[in-house]
Formats: sequence, C-alpha cells, structure tokens
Amino acid sequence: MKAQRIIEHVYKWLTYRPVYHGLFWTTLFIILFLLDYSPGINWWFLLGNALINLVFFAVLVYFNLFYLIPRYLAQHVLLYLVLVLAACAIVTPIRILVLYLKFSGQAEWQQALVSAQWNLYAGSVLVTLTSTVLRVITDWWRYQQEKQILQTQTIQSELRFLKSQINPHFLFNTLNNLYALTLKKSDKAPEIVLKLSEIMRYMLYECNERQVPLEREVQYIQNYLDLERLRQPKGSDIQFIIEGHVSNQLIAPLIFVPFLENSFKHGLNHQTRGGGYVRLRLRVEGKQLEFFIENNKPDTPPPPNKSGGIGLVNVRQRLDLLYPGRYALQIQDEFNRYAVFLRIILE
Repeated sequence: MKAQRIIEHVYKWLTYRPVYHGLFWTTLFIILFLLDYSPGINWWFLLGNALINLVFFAVLVYFNLFYLIPRYLAQHVLLYLVLVLAACAIVTPIRILVLYLKFSGQAEWQQALVSAQWNLYAGSVLVTLTSTVLRVITDWWRYQQEKQILQTQTIQSELRFLKSQINPHFLFNTLNNLYALTLKKSDKAPEIVLKLSEIMRYMLYECNERQVPLEREVQYIQNYLDLERLRQPKGSDIQFIIEGHVSNQLIAPLIFVPFLENSFKHGLNHQTRGGGYVRLRLRVEGKQLEFFIENNKPDTPPPPNKSGGIGLVNVRQRLDLLYPGRYALQIQDEFNRYAVFLRIILE
C-alpha cells in the first residue's frame, strides 16, 4: 500500500507541465552534449554548443506548441507540415550562423558545421515533430483523465439519485410495519424498537459510502426479517440461509432491498391465513456472491400500486453502474411463485 502511494505521488508529480517540460529539455540537453563529446575537448566549449542548440530548438518547439498546433494541426494537416518545414528552414540557418561565429578561429569546426547543415536542418524538424507527438499524447492523456473524472462524477450523481429513491420508500414501509406492530401491543416492543433503530442507523449513516461491509448488509436483512416475522400471521415461512464467509467482503449498500421488499409486498402481505413463504439464500465463494430469493403469490393478485414500480428499475440501474459486466440477474415470474437470482463478482 505504501509503495502504491509513492507511485501515485510520483505519477502525479510527473504530470505537472513545468516538470515534464523540464525533463524534456534536460534530456535533450544531455543528448546534445553527448553527441559532440569527445575526449580532450573542453567541457565548457561543448556545454556552450549544447546550450545554443537548445535555445533554437526551444524557439521552434514553443512556436509549434503555442501557434502552429492550435491553429493548423487539426484543420489543415498538410499546411501544418509545410509551416513546420518552413519554420525550421528559417531558424536553422540562424542557428548555424551563431555557431559559426562561436567557432571563430576553429576552421575544422566551422567546416564540419557547413558540411552538416542538412543534418542540422533534419534535426530541427525531428525535434519539432517530436514535440508535436508528445503534445498529442499529453492532450489525449489529459482528455482521458477529464473524461474519467466526469464519468465518476456522473456515476456518483446517478447513484445518489437512485439511493434517494430507496430511502423514502424504505421509510414508508418501515412506518407501516411499526404501525402494525404497535397495534399488537407486543411485549417485544423494546426489541422491535432496537431493531428499527439499527435499521435506521444503517440506512441514514452507514449507507453513504460506495461500498459497505457485506456482514452489515446481512445484519440489515436479518433485522428486517425479524420484524416481518413479528408482523406476519402464524404459519408464515420466512427463511434466510447464509453459505460461505460474509466477512472481509464489500458490497454496494441496499442492493438487495428492492427484492426483499417486493417479496413481502406482493407475497406474504396478502396471505391473511398464513401458509405463505419468503426464502432467501446468500452464498459467497471467493469473490463470487449469489443471492436467491423466492416467494409464493396469492391466488388473487393484489391491485397494482400506482405509487410504486421503481424498485426493479432502480436496482438494475445501480447494478449497471456499480458492477458493469460483472453481474447476472434472472427473474422468474410464475403463476404462483416469484423468484430472483442475482450473481455478482465482488471487487
């Protein structure tokens, strides 16, 4: 983890414009010095040559970066290339003249300079076009970073919206359950209040993160089922089987809530004489999670709820955002049975 942080800091540092520009010019300066280096030649003489070449290269590169590329590269590629060649044809002779004057009194160096003028011109073109390639790469990288940031912000906004749909829906159902339980004047009122308190704390405070411990989500389901067992008629079959280890795993919060609520809303809540069932199974093996829930359906289907209908759409949207390409959702809607099977590859 510490090594990863160091790498991230170094990577971030290298993306600052003054840093990578400085690295580019330092590298080019060293290359220019080494190209002229020969044992017995004064170092200050070679450093002066490299510095002069660097100044003229800088003129070409920044003229290219700040004028030619913004104005011509995207719209007129051929014209851009012509202008690069023309700029190098203007700057290179001036550079040769400055070096020629510097080599005054050193005929061999002057002669070598005149003989290598076409190579010097080619070097100017090469450095200028190299700056173009680097500019295209950095612009592409910056665009990808901005695109990723925008996508992340969009996903977070959508997730907040989807979660905001769940919260009022959950509170509405919880208040209905609380009303039904208080009518019974049960001696288990303190236990009921405690479980409701745990559920509310989880909903309001712990679900603000992108992921929560799977064991906390399991605890929420168990509390929810305990409350439903108190509310449902005798003879109702409510089961929750857990297979595998749920600790040390993370899951998107409230991802199972719509399925859980629908099982009671369209199933047991309409079984007035008992005999209905809601059966859940959660299985974790490595990074693969399987969630299965089924309920029976009443003989007479309940009237459609005009205020509902967001649950299944909501959970599909959240799964698409949080686990793209890493989940499978199967729904079986039969005459007397409703079942959901969800498989998720955890991070």
